Amino acid sequence: MADLMGFDATKVEPNEPASAVPKGEYQVIIVESEKKPTSKGDGSLLNMVLQIVEGPFKNRKLYDRLNLWNKNEQAAKIAQGTLSAICRAVNVLTPHTSEQLHNRTLTAVVDVSEYQGNLRNEVKGYKPKQTAVAVTATASPDGFSGQTSKPNPFA
Repeated sequence: MADLMGFDATKVEPNEPASAVPKGEYQVIIVESEKKPTSKGDGSLLNMVLQIVEGPFKNRKLYDRLNLWNKNEQAAKIAQGTLSAICRAVNVLTPHTSEQLHNRTLTAVVDVSEYQGNLRNEVKGYKPKQTAVAVTATASPDGFSGQTSKPNPFA
């Protein structure tokens, strides 16, 4: 229990619920990580909190978990592949702790899905930090038209 004496909600505007960020690629850093038991108690997950570091969604949080310690070999193998992508993206190839992956910029590929009527984000993969070339996608009759744009160095 926490002592909240002195707090008056009528004097503070309430926060609006955060919505999911749009599908896309975001520059992120891992700001927290910890090993937690699975809900069934038969394995452990690496829970990670990511923070977007650039763009209109800067400072928003994303969440991912890797099922690294699982009796299901396929689940563990998928999680190990994801961890390998993270390690390669931040150039820490043999980490001794998850903290060694913190505060290093990498690209998170993010999707949006629906869960119990609410939109939520799901990290689909990781890549090295993006450089100065940005790709934008727009819907077209063929399903995709991509434009590559380089930032104006004179702007």
